[in-house]
Amino acid sequence: MARDWPDARGIWHNDSKTFLVWVNEEDHLRVISMQKGGKMQEVFTRFCIGLTKIEELFRNKGHAFMWNEHLGYVLTCPSNLGTGLRAGVHVKLPNLSKYRQFEEILKRLRLQKRGTGGVDTAAVGGVFDISNADRLGFSEVELVQMVVDGVKLLIEMEKRLEKGQSVDDLMPAQK
Repeated sequence: MARDWPDARGIWHNDSKTFLVWVNEEDHLRVISMQKGGKMQEVFTRFCIGLTKIEELFRNKGHAFMWNEHLGYVLTCPSNLGTGLRAGVHVKLPNLSKYRQFEEILKRLRLQKRGTGGVDTAAVGGVFDISNADRLGFSEVELVQMVVDGVKLLIEMEKRLEKGQSVDDLMPAQK
């Protein structure tokens, strides 16, 4: 990582900039699939197809991603051991973010929050990047589904709080 900074790095993307491959940033390889509109299935399908093609290119050159039976994929940052997958959604939660149990709700849903500018940034206007807190112990599909289900509940709670209604009955059990 960063051995040849600022050389030996780059980012490639498709014409619509919905699929990006970033080489030698924090990770040796960061694969990003994104789009506006909340169509997680499209984003995930594009990610899987792209990643499969990248793996095929590597194998044709005699290389493979570093993988361990016990740990899963081994990445630069130990917090990403396992799938290495972070599925994030930008969502506006101005009321819920002020709710006394917001952090506990996220914890129970196995989600984390960031500002939309990335790690260690603050939310602006109540807009958060909500993503899976785990990388290890779950499949990629399970992690994406946790985000989809969790964000759906967070939006339902936000709508209730907008109307001045209680969300106590929606408090999730620990996943």
